Amino acid sequence: MTNQFEHVPVSVEGKTAVVVGGTSGIGRAIARAFAADGAAVVASSRTESSVEATTEELRSLGSPSVAVTCDVTDRDSLEALYEATVDEFGGVDVLVNSPSAIARRGVLDVTEAEWASVLDVQLTGVFRACQTFARGMDEGSIVNIASLSSVVTMANLVAYSTAKGAVDAFTRTAAKELAPEIRVNAIRPGYVATPQTADAYAEGSYRYERIRERAPMGRMADPREIAGAAVYLASDAASYTTGEILTVDGGFAASAFE
Repeated sequence: MTNQFEHVPVSVEGKTAVVVGGTSGIGRAIARAFAADGAAVVASSRTESSVEATTEELRSLGSPSVAVTCDVTDRDSLEALYEATVDEFGGVDVLVNSPSAIARRGVLDVTEAEWASVLDVQLTGVFRACQTFARGMDEGSIVNIASLSSVVTMANLVAYSTAKGAVDAFTRTAAKELAPEIRVNAIRPGYVATPQTADAYAEGSYRYERIRERAPMGRMADPREIAGAAVYLASDAASYTTGEILTVDGGFAASAFE
């Protein structure tokens, strides 16, 4: 008997994607995965040299990428990124929000300036980007990068954890309001080996060994393992998935209280 359901591949081939914070860490891995899968990708951040280098990488993978810098704390900058992408490719199908800002301080030590800076990038920056791009998207997918720190307490990350917890709530609200034309989801990574975590979770350190002990997978994630989830959420295979916070943590949260 013939299967009446058509197989929908997990692929972003032919789509145009913008990755905010796409020149380092998880964002860069997502941009590279999209490019390798056949998408036109614009990977943006505040640093011109990083944008230029990443754009060349994406072109080497076959993506007709363009170099555009962007600062998520500046709405005009986000609007310029959107307009440049539309001018080059005719529209935007996928927006990934992976901005980076962190202050490794606890409740009693974090300054108001540090608190405001982290929230401005990690939370308000995501809001600005979603609002800017969604207003011009007829349909498509938005993927926000959340964090395991929103559900598992991590010491000395109060501003970051607060911002990421709010990203969870914002993602669900935006999903409800922007459906059915635009799907909005988030990825909640666990501990990932990136330049940002290299010092805090260096191999052989106490923190690194604790992660190895508590995560059923016995290691930290490679950024490419987070990128796979982004490809799925951005693809047509996830056409009925919205408002979801997809945890990719090697089973850490599931075994955190053993």
